Amino acid sequence: MSEPGQPDGHGAPPVALEAVDVVRTYELDGVSVHALRGVSLRIGAGELVAVLGPSGSGKSTLMHLLGALDRPSAGTLRIGGRDVAELGDAELARLRNATVGFVFQSFALLPRTTALENVGLPLVYRGVRADERRRRAAEALAAVGLAHRTGHRPTQLSGGEQQRVAIARALVGDPDVVLADEPTGNLDTQTGEEVMDLLDRLNAERGMAVVLVTHDPEVAARARRQVHVRDGLVVSDSGSGRHRVPSAAP
Repeated sequence: MSEPGQPDGHGAPPVALEAVDVVRTYELDGVSVHALRGVSLRIGAGELVAVLGPSGSGKSTLMHLLGALDRPSAGTLRIGGRDVAELGDAELARLRNATVGFVFQSFALLPRTTALENVGLPLVYRGVRADERRRRAAEALAAVGLAHRTGHRPTQLSGGEQQRVAIARALVGDPDVVLADEPTGNLDTQTGEEVMDLLDRLNAERGMAVVLVTHDPEVAARARRQVHVRDGLVVSDSGSGRHRVPSAAP
């Protein structure tokens, strides 16, 4: 195996995220719920990947793990080459802030703060000075076509504009990976297409990996690689020539 961040010797891109036989089990009222049952997946730097599956398939659980919002019950999870099992909570939070940007279906914007302040929020946790935060947030908003909306609050923006603000917030820290969970789920068809065009362009121009989590085959078709999840397992992977995929259990 190559060193973290280095090509693997077979022409594959450096590995940004890696799950090896990852299991995630929840205990609910004394009952074990197996959300993931042994998933292995590698996301290369600069890839555009769709994780596709129906409701309850485990795709959102997988996204939370890949984004270091949760820890696996078993198996190995590496973010930027670092094993999350070796990191304390504070160190994991710093790694997440520096490495991963998030885009959520519900936008997850603070309603009483401006677009500029929402976008700059991840930089607050890095200790970036206020003037530098404002500058970088304004650049991120300009990159998504919202330079004229910096002073507007979420309630003053359309759904598509709110999602663009969320994308700008994901970009402002210059992450290696953007994880987008149903990024078009609350948008009409045309606006959803515009958001997908934006993510595609940012992936191509900035070279960051983009992982789309979706149940929509049309959204998934925009990605150059599709990973299908069902019953807590990866059942197919169009990039399996480069990535090991476990066989689905009966």
